[in-house]
Amino acid sequence: MELKSTHSSPVLADPAPINKTRLGIHSNLSSSKCIPILRRKQGKLDEALSNGWLDAMRASSPPRKRFIKDYRVEVALDDAEIAYCSWKIKHPSALNSFEQITKQAKKKKIAIFLDYDGTLSPIVDNPDDALMSNEMRLAVKNVAEFFPTTIISGRSRNKVHELVGLTELYYAGSHGMDIMGPVGVAASIDHHGCVKLADSQAEELKQFQPAGEFLPMIDEVFRTLVEKTKGIKGTIVENNKFCASVHYRNVDEKNWRTIARLVHNLLKNYPHLQITHGRKVLEIRPVVDWNKGKAVEFLLDSLGFANQADVLPIYIGDDRTDEDAFKMLGEKKCGIGILVSSVPKETKAFYSLRDPSEVMEFLKSLVAWKKMEDA
Repeated sequence: MELKSTHSSPVLADPAPINKTRLGIHSNLSSSKCIPILRRKQGKLDEALSNGWLDAMRASSPPRKRFIKDYRVEVALDDAEIAYCSWKIKHPSALNSFEQITKQAKKKKIAIFLDYDGTLSPIVDNPDDALMSNEMRLAVKNVAEFFPTTIISGRSRNKVHELVGLTELYYAGSHGMDIMGPVGVAASIDHHGCVKLADSQAEELKQFQPAGEFLPMIDEVFRTLVEKTKGIKGTIVENNKFCASVHYRNVDEKNWRTIARLVHNLLKNYPHLQITHGRKVLEIRPVVDWNKGKAVEFLLDSLGFANQADVLPIYIGDDRTDEDAFKMLGEKKCGIGILVSSVPKETKAFYSLRDPSEVMEFLKSLVAWKKMEDA
């Protein structure tokens, strides 16, 4: 079955046409005739931009808690915990509010959307080591038996599929720019709110790729970044198909400015690409009107769930890129957003969970509740 949607395809935010012969567009605006005062102004502008990049990188990369036997550090940790408890008054625990959530979900078709890194797996120094536990995998598998379930990640679809290893899920990689449905399913929904098999013959759903024309450009940028960052210790460059990611978690902070300048300077040659910030990662993505929120809308539409009052999407994520989904659900008043965080953050999500272990507990509770409802 092919994924279909009534949504129009995403469009370039910048109306400038793409060069079809070579997607990387290089600028020829530099001139050797610049007068000194312009150079001074440009230098000040570059410094201001550089400081702005660093501020954004630091803001998107909160430090981990340190457990050191020092009186001053212990006091700071206590203050942080107080701040977190205060923040949770506005963003209550989804576990503590589970009865309230299930009252809202009663007699509704539920669709589950899950980020991967930091939600199903812990945040680790090397992205290749971000492995979900077997217990978490079983929890996700059990949820998918009752509710259509999507893993929506900044990683490539193939990579996150490999990490999760469940065929009964929908996978939306590259922040929703590469979507594939499960094997052998039809669009019909049973009384549980589950996607049912059409017949015994399994057919893989065709891919939905709203930014397919950018593949050569992203690949070119990825290869260039690998070459340019190879001298910066700790840098990891990842090709996520429709997104190139530069991880700086293991890079000395004194080199963050160098990485920021390198990435921003490279993108001057690619006006149809943009930079977004994740948790200690810079992500280079196409400038298209598409994000995780748009991907959730597309998937709900594909399931026949669009604009239905008896449908409740639940989105759980931990990153800035998940805010687009939280925002969409909030503005349409059509679902529940749950932020995974152990520190206070500005968010459009209403509920919160502290870490992946609480996510797993929430998923298990959801399955137990559904079984009791259907008994």
